Amino acid sequence: MIALKRHPENPILTPTDTIWEHEGTFNGCVAIENGVFHMVYRGLSSKIRNQGIDMNVSSIGYAKSSDGIHFGEHRQLITPTEDWESYGVEDPRITYFNNNYYIFYTALSVYPFAAYGIKLGLAKTPDFKTFEKHPVTTFNSKAMALFPETVDGKMAAILTINTDIPPAKIAIALFDREEDIWSPFFWEEWYDNANSHTLHLLRDLRDQVELGAPPIKTKDGWLVIYSYIKNYLSDEKIFGIEAVLLDLLDPRKIIGRTEYPLLTPEKKYELEGNIQNVIFPSGALVHNNQLYVYYGAADTTGALASCNLEALLATLRPKPSVNTDSTIGPNQKKLIRFDGNPIMTPLLELDWQAKAVFNPAAIYEDGKVHLVYRAQSDDGTSVMGYATSRDGLHIDENLDYPIYTPREDFEIKPHATGNSGCEDPRVTKIGERLYMTYAAYDGINPPRVALTSIALSDFLQRRWNWDLPRLISPAGVDDKDACVVQGKNNTYIFFHRLGDNIWVEVSKHLDFNEENPLAGHVIAGPHEGKWDDLKLGIAGPPIETKDGWLLLYHGVSKPDTIYRVGAMLLDLHDPTKVLARAADPIFEPEMPYELEGLVPNVVFPCGSVVIDDVLYVYYGGADKVIGVATIPLSNLLNILLQK
Repeated sequence: MIALKRHPENPILTPTDTIWEHEGTFNGCVAIENGVFHMVYRGLSSKIRNQGIDMNVSSIGYAKSSDGIHFGEHRQLITPTEDWESYGVEDPRITYFNNNYYIFYTALSVYPFAAYGIKLGLAKTPDFKTFEKHPVTTFNSKAMALFPETVDGKMAAILTINTDIPPAKIAIALFDREEDIWSPFFWEEWYDNANSHTLHLLRDLRDQVELGAPPIKTKDGWLVIYSYIKNYLSDEKIFGIEAVLLDLLDPRKIIGRTEYPLLTPEKKYELEGNIQNVIFPSGALVHNNQLYVYYGAADTTGALASCNLEALLATLRPKPSVNTDSTIGPNQKKLIRFDGNPIMTPLLELDWQAKAVFNPAAIYEDGKVHLVYRAQSDDGTSVMGYATSRDGLHIDENLDYPIYTPREDFEIKPHATGNSGCEDPRVTKIGERLYMTYAAYDGINPPRVALTSIALSDFLQRRWNWDLPRLISPAGVDDKDACVVQGKNNTYIFFHRLGDNIWVEVSKHLDFNEENPLAGHVIAGPHEGKWDDLKLGIAGPPIETKDGWLLLYHGVSKPDTIYRVGAMLLDLHDPTKVLARAADPIFEPEMPYELEGLVPNVVFPCGSVVIDDVLYVYYGGADKVIGVATIPLSNLLNILLQK
């Protein structure tokens, strides 16, 4: 397990007898140019009179070094001279770009300190002698740094917003021109769309994230060191240093991240000081293949820790697309889950999916897998989100807004809390339209099957022009787990679950509604004494093969209520006829994210696709996260045909 190793000479920066840095010298950030390590850091003064108030005032100091460890020639560099920073300038981040040093810092404009007066400022200098100052953001924010190169031809920055009105978010900003960096009009529009710029790093809404160091360009992506503070809203805060790897061309995309802190407070200089038990990363660079991380210790001194860069990158790279499990091959008899599961987890910064993302529908179009997944907010409302994957395993894009929300009374709850909305989608292509069935639930009446559709062209162009949904299952009856596919001889095949059984209705039309609801015939029910002896429901829509309709289904056992996945084969011309049904489950909950969640012991697929004769099955784990599992299609058919 990779970890940062403290430098034996820590702390490398300590307060001096000089008034402006008498109480603290910490949160240093370093830029290298022509072999010189230039450090800017926060200096905390003794009590002085400022704006008529006796207070400790923060300013920005400067020191330099030839080795990145031993810094000397300390001097005060930036002081609060403007109205928008009159109560202090804190925590600088420095980047060398286009022959200038860009130093972003926290600017304090009110006292007592309050969120509306904590924003960002910029000091730009070519030589650490002359400075051009600008107020930057128009909202509560801290910890901003410029990328050392353009991104897609634009200047780019990373910053933390809402630091003092949690949850804080680390986000990306791209600028067409330098003047946008300090344009209030730019920032007002940017902030209105902040979710589309956000890196989703929170694991728990009680935690806090904040940018640490300016991004470092590596062959694998932009490496960003940041602060992750567990239990931020309590007295039991745990400060840690973590890392995330961002896409070189679109740094809003996360390639990989650490799942544990690389460093936590342990040493005396980290445990005792102006604020106890604090380590806070503020700078990073690469020197002799080592990653140097500069951090503040107990808001008093500056320290250094390091690790091998390649070792860290190895932990951040995505897992290989090809699962190397030894059971894969001609004898594979069960779905094999992807090592990188879960491939999607709730993005806590987005209210509409803060509680869960699960039960995804899937279609393969335009060279990629499109997932339409169920997302649930903390108030229990379910909507549909959208994500894509080129290789079927790694998520390339996940929109920050829902693409389908409750619109009709039959899917809107009349009270503030409790489950309701649009649940468990299945999506199929018929002609040039996509048809989506889902469980519509108003929080009072039994869930019913709703049907909507959208033009394929609109879907691919992200014009979410969904038809108004209509109910197609009987009133007063719990009916869900439905889909519709194109059958033979100009027919449509509807699958749904009434009671504990899977039903099929073959129809010449799609015009089911409340007056003419689905019915059909039972094709499969519980197997008494077996793993699926409580109830059944389809997984995703069936897949047409030369041997018949391949239908995966979820089966629930009693009395333990474990959701497993089974398979059956239906006649192509008469889908009410079951040709084969596997005796054993092909997938069952085993991993922690399947065993523990909102509903434990659940694997619940709602969609699957075939790519190069491999079946990719997308499922919800414990009604909380999304995973994918695979099996060669021919293997599964051979199991059913007993070859």
